[in-house]
Amino acid sequence: MAELKDAIRLAFEDSRGRYGHRRIHRVLISQGWRLAKKTVLKLMRELGLKCRVRRRRRYDSFQGEVGKIAANVLARDFVAAEPNQKWVTDVTEFRVGDRKAYLSPILDLFDRGIIAHSWSISPTVDFTNRSLSTAIGCAAPDPGLVVHSDQGFQYQHRSWRALLNEIGATQSMSRKANCYDNAVMENFFGHMKSEMFHNTRFDSIEHLIAAGDEYIDWYNTTRISTKLKGLSPVQYRAQALAA
Repeated sequence: MAELKDAIRLAFEDSRGRYGHRRIHRVLISQGWRLAKKTVLKLMRELGLKCRVRRRRRYDSFQGEVGKIAANVLARDFVAAEPNQKWVTDVTEFRVGDRKAYLSPILDLFDRGIIAHSWSISPTVDFTNRSLSTAIGCAAPDPGLVVHSDQGFQYQHRSWRALLNEIGATQSMSRKANCYDNAVMENFFGHMKSEMFHNTRFDSIEHLIAAGDEYIDWYNTTRISTKLKGLSPVQYRAQALAA
């Protein structure tokens, strides 16, 4: 039992306190242990190991109809058979003291990995366009890609639509005030804030951005997902494309 507790503690520490009992169980199974999830939960409670609790606070970029509203083409179909079929995006806000930073990631629904992201101290049109342009440059998607967002003013802007038109992509938008239409992106923000941001003291915006970049790299390459058969996005994509 002592050896098992040590393995649980090590897995928890390696995740920087970000894994709950389900993911710790996945790690142990991959190491050859044979045990139930409820056993891991019980021992984590005995050891006082508790993952960070998610808090809900959404940034709202909707400013009315200031441009063109697209139809909800994605329609909550969050499954993609291949890379670069469906991307989702949104903007979230972080506060450090009296300053704010904004994050704009592009997520591929195939493996739920972050293809590209950008930071800004102001949620401008150029800021969101930058993350999309970087994703296009990295992934070189074929025509037919669906890019889904909410109805934020950045995504209503003609420059956003122009970027999509250049690659033959289809624009999709959530219905007004319906976060469930972009649930996977919201889920990523929730994990990032609970696992990286909340309960951590940042002394500057620069410190926050550095930690955010490190988290996204860890999320893509290392963090296991129960929806990806216990693999990280990078591992899942490599395995799927090799099959």
